[in-house]
Amino acid sequence: MRRAGEVVRTAQGVAVVRSPDATTLDVGTGLVDESLTDVGCVVDVFGPVERPYLVVSPAESIRLAPLVGTTLYAQK
Repeated sequence: MRRAGEVVRTAQGVAVVRSPDATTLDVGTGLVDESLTDVGCVVDVFGPVERPYLVVSPAESIRLAPLVGTTLYAQK
C-alpha cells in the first residue's frame, strides 16, 4: 500500500486529499483507509506539482464528513 495523502476537506459530494509529495496517482486509482475499507477512487488531480490535490469520489456506503483528517492509501 502506498500513502495517498490526508483528506483536507469535503465539498460537493467529493473528498479533497493532499498528496504528501510530488508522486501522483492515476485517475481511477482506488483508495482505502488504514483498516482497508474501500473509500472511493481518484477522479481528478489538480494544484501544485510538488504536492498535488486528489479529488476522490466516495464509495457508495462512505460518509464524507468523518473522513476529514484521515490518511488514505492507494490500492495496488
